[in-house]
Amino acid sequence: MTRKKDMKLGLLLNAVGFHIGAWRHPDARPDLASKLSRYIEITRTAERGKFDLVFLADSAAMHHSHNYEVMAKMSPFYQMEPVSLLSALAPVTQHIGLVGSITTTYNEPFHIARKMATLDHVSDGRAGWNLVTSANQAEAHNFSRDAHMDHADRYGRAVEVAHIVRGLWDSWEDDALVLNKQTGQYFDLAKMHPLNHKGERFSVRGPLNVFRSPQGHPVVAQAGSSEPGKELAAETADIVFTQQLTLSDGKAFYADLKGRMAKFGRETDQMKILPGVVPFVGDSAEEAQADFLMMQDLILPEVGLALLRELLGGVDLSGYDLDGPMPELTDSNAGKGRLKNMTELAKRENLTIRQLYQHAAGSRGHWTLKGTPKMIADTLEEWIEQEAADGFVIIPPYLPGTIDRFVDKVVPELQRRGIFRQDYTGQTLREHLGLKRP
Repeated sequence: MTRKKDMKLGLLLNAVGFHIGAWRHPDARPDLASKLSRYIEITRTAERGKFDLVFLADSAAMHHSHNYEVMAKMSPFYQMEPVSLLSALAPVTQHIGLVGSITTTYNEPFHIARKMATLDHVSDGRAGWNLVTSANQAEAHNFSRDAHMDHADRYGRAVEVAHIVRGLWDSWEDDALVLNKQTGQYFDLAKMHPLNHKGERFSVRGPLNVFRSPQGHPVVAQAGSSEPGKELAAETADIVFTQQLTLSDGKAFYADLKGRMAKFGRETDQMKILPGVVPFVGDSAEEAQADFLMMQDLILPEVGLALLRELLGGVDLSGYDLDGPMPELTDSNAGKGRLKNMTELAKRENLTIRQLYQHAAGSRGHWTLKGTPKMIADTLEEWIEQEAADGFVIIPPYLPGTIDRFVDKVVPELQRRGIFRQDYTGQTLREHLGLKRP
């Protein structure tokens, strides 16, 4: 009998929820969005559910800054700086991985390597870096630029940053520390390795002034779905967060990305592909659907349209008939994979602009799954069995209700089927994910 695959689960960490109207939900507490206690509560719930990790997304600018009047009606999706917040969560949790985004476009590689190595020490080996190249074009204006760096240039920079960061993490061998008080030798000089990198964009000597971290390298996550993004992921990523809306698309993406790994000398089980899922869990299908429709009613039209503009890389659709079809869109300097997913969805399901922004406002382009715990478990299990995913990033539409229901109702169903852990068996995030230590 073939052993069932172990499903991996991550939680997209947010204080009020992912849905654009989450802060307006009757049970929402948007006043707690900047309170550490709220993040502790949600992270501990995920740890109670034996999740592999929590994932904190980030942007170095306010979203929708092209329209302050619209922005004033939205809860800022990104609140606090990820590494600082995750460092505060480390001592109040024991097992769950702590993954945060740091952009390669507006950070120096030494900064990234040092912050993530420190988080790995602080958390006893539970740190992960989500390598992003910044899709939010407003970030440029906060870093002395008039415009966002071109997509190809962002990925060229990201490749070099990734190589430097990994090189800096290898500055010290595991047993470099001698700590001999009698001879006065602190470390073995032969086991220190300055990087001496001189590349197209960076010159970094090293070594890193943080000793080798518990995992060797913190786990590296990536989310790009464009051709450069997939190449970068195949070479560097331990985890890939992705947006796939159908089983066939998930299978194609999975096979494509895993198929690129061999040319980088990597084994396919050393990358975990985790599509995002926005779950609405009910005791009946009707209850789940009612919960979904209640959330959709909280979307203000001007907010939904502004969100769609951002997801499409700055394309302004306000001059079009909102109840008419989507225009043909071919290119964007933001996230190309997201543009492709959104336009293909509109065409496949014959959605109007209004219907597309209603979809986007609820899921930001991710897959929305509605139903009973059994229905949701059936679907997730099918994706694992069909090699469309190694697991999923659960994206609660509003908090805390939707993560509580997933942990209390869906997780036990997955455990009963033998496809999700009953308890943690390791300490580090790499151990949770079944990844080798570099």
